[in-house]
Order: sequence, then structure tokens, then C-alpha cells
Amino acid sequence: MSAGPAGRPGAAGLDAATGGPGGDPAAARIGVERAAALRRLAIDTLDGNWEHDHTVPSRTLYPHQWSWDSAFIAVGLAHIRPDRAWRELRTLFAAQWADGRVPHIVFNPALPVGSYFPGPEFWDSARAPAAPAAATSGIVQPPIHAPAAWLAHRRAPSEASVRALGWLYPRLVAQQRYLTGRRDVGGSGLACLVHPWESGLDNSPAWDAPMAAVPADAAVMRAYRRHDTAHADAAQRPTDLDYARYVAIVAAYRAGGYGDAGLAGRHPFLVECPLLNAALGAAEHALARIAAVIGADPGPHRERAARITAALVDRLYDPITGTFHPRDLHTDRLIPARTVLGLMPLILPDLPARQVRAVLAEACSPRFGLAARMDRPLTTHDRTAPDFEPVRYWRGPSWLNTSWLLWRGLRAHRRPDLAAGLRESMLALVALNGCHEYFHPDTGAGLGSPAFSWTASLALDALAES
Repeated sequence: MSAGPAGRPGAAGLDAATGGPGGDPAAARIGVERAAALRRLAIDTLDGNWEHDHTVPSRTLYPHQWSWDSAFIAVGLAHIRPDRAWRELRTLFAAQWADGRVPHIVFNPALPVGSYFPGPEFWDSARAPAAPAAATSGIVQPPIHAPAAWLAHRRAPSEASVRALGWLYPRLVAQQRYLTGRRDVGGSGLACLVHPWESGLDNSPAWDAPMAAVPADAAVMRAYRRHDTAHADAAQRPTDLDYARYVAIVAAYRAGGYGDAGLAGRHPFLVECPLLNAALGAAEHALARIAAVIGADPGPHRERAARITAALVDRLYDPITGTFHPRDLHTDRLIPARTVLGLMPLILPDLPARQVRAVLAEACSPRFGLAARMDRPLTTHDRTAPDFEPVRYWRGPSWLNTSWLLWRGLRAHRRPDLAAGLRESMLALVALNGCHEYFHPDTGAGLGSPAFSWTASLALDALAES
């Protein structure tokens, strides 16, 4: 397979990796062979990470069940093991809290204490009246589960998938109710994050300003042993000071029994996030489709989706920058960092045309490099920014999940040219470098954990649709 400068996949390399239109029969044949090899790699990765009722993100860094990982994983499993896709979601939602929140980690009780930090003893979820019997964390992640469930049903429709949708539907509705109700701290109709981990983009530059206001000292970490840096280069992970602040934010939330009443006056981190709320709106669209299948009323879901999209545009879109930004509720200001979070509202099918055009312009700018033929993968942060870090977690590297979300948004907004370019870039990363957690935004080299489940799953999904 040919490659561009610095080892990154060039146009011919993309065609060979994915079977794209290179005009060369030999290259097309190689493309078919490599697509088959990529599929086998992805299946082997998912099979290797399967536990008895869920899939771990990786065997090294992440040995438990993670919320939005399981949603992404279910999408890919639906292509190859649909029974596992539904079991994945059932296992996660079996640990849903009584207040509707879906915790971002469900801990495996078979693992020894200290196998992951922060583990169940740190979260101490049992102190919360709404917590389930299972040990979990007390925070959430973006609610992409309803879209994932709908996609899983579409990929492999059956009587079993309809029954699974019927079981999940009230639980997905409760998840939405929790986020639009208890988490609407700003009173604007949007849900807010209480921790950077809830965004999924843990240490994005988008959180630097609100995190700087969190009192913490790196010495706090002396009381704990980080698990991540034992399995990945510290240069690729959040700093100890970042972790000290993460711990401080969890401690503040835990001290209140993970309750959401009165957060505005006492919690150190409160941010309205474009991704969290775009996922919230996309979930309502998916729930409308699910409702139609199981015999419920789709109308209220469509109405709520429209309200969420309107609030997102009103609160988080900046007409000057032409992109979406998180809003810090403590300062009531948009956070200026230009990250991939600002592109995520494209997953909303009812995003107004003006914002669609502006976000596409942002995505296609030198900051992110989206194009019909991409010579470098999509970044998670503005690659022209002075604080762009090509190997540090969420501060520059390319991740398949954010690329996949944008790919689906491009398809929804009828940009097949850009969608095809992004798909080829995603598949070339995996074909050249394996199912890594994330990738170098210039060379495509694999970073973080190898054999990463959502990378495998989303590669399968992208392979299945041109």
C-alpha cells in the first residue's frame, strides 16, 4: 500500500485499503483483500474483548464496561453477532440508576481491587439512594444509546430486535428525562456536564479554562495509583495535575451523594457541551423511530428533538467563529477553543441550513482538514492552534468515534463526497495501523491502547456502508 509523506496514507493508499475507486484493477483487488483482512481483524478484536455479557474497551487500559463504548460496540456487533449487540445494551441498562442516569462505568465485580483507577471503592456509588445494586461510577456519558439501538435494529431486524427495543425503550426515555430534567442546570433546555469525563473527550482543550478554576494540587495524586500510565506512555495521557482536578471534581459530586439539586451553587465544573446535547437531540430522533416500531407515539420525541436543536443553536453556536462551543455556566461564556466538539451538531438531521454550512466550512478548513480526499485524518483539536498536541489524549489525535459521528452527520446532510473521504481516511487508519484507541493526526501511527473495541466496531460499520 502506498503512503503519503511521513508515512501517512495517501490517495492511492486509501483506495487500496478500502477498495475505493483508484481506477487500477490490481489496486481494486488488493482493496477487496485488505477489506476482508480489516473485517477479520475487527471481528477478532471484538471477540477477544468479549466478557460473558459485555465487551471491555480494551484488556489493558479499560477492563470494565463503559457506557458510550458499549453503544458504539453494539453498532458493530449488530453486523456480526446481533445477539451480543443486544446483550451489550441490556447489561449496561441493567445498571441504570433509579433517577434514569446511565453510569459511565459499570464495574466487573470479578476483578481485584486496584485493577483500575478510579475504581468502585473510589466512586462508592452505594452512598447514593438512586444507585443500583451493581457498583458503578456516578457520572454519565453522551446518550448515543438510542441511535445505537436503532442502528442495531436496522442492521439486523428481527422479532428479537423488536423485543429488545421494547425492553430498552422506557429505559432510554428515562435516560433522556434525567438529562433534560435534573441536568438542565442553566434552565435553557440543555443538559450540562458535571465532569470532563462525561463529555467522552476527557482532557480536550475545551475544558482547560473551567478546569483551571478547580482547586487541586498534583500532590493529591500521591494518595492514588494511576492505572492508565502503567499501560500507555505518559506523554499520551492526561497530566497528573489534570488527574488531581478530575479527582477533586468527583469528590465534590460524591460528597453530595451524586445529587443534582443545587449544583449551580456548589459544584466546581458545570458546562453545556455541544456533543452531549447534539447526542441528546439525536437520541430523540432515534426514539421517534423506535416508538413507531414498538407501537408508541413518536410525536413527543420529534417535538423534544426540535426544542433541543433550537436551544443548542441559541446557546452554543457562535456566529463569529461559525462553529459551536461549550458554555461555562460559572462564567456564562462560550469557551473559545475550537475542537471537534464544535462539529458534532452535524449529527442532528434538523440542524438549520445556516449552521450546517458554517460547520462544514469549519470542518473543511485547515483546522480539521475534512475533504473528499484526505491526506491526513480528522483531528480532535484545531491543528493550527498553539496548544495542539498530536499525541496527547483528545488534544489533537484522531479518534474513530468522533470521525464516525461526523461521517454519519455528513450522510444525513447529503454530503456524500465528504462522507466518502472521511470513511476512506478512517478505514485506512485501521488497515495500516490496527484497531488502536486513537491515532497520530499526521503519521496515522497507533496510540493509546491496542485492540480497542470501538475502533474495531466502527470500522466494521464503515466497511458495511460506502
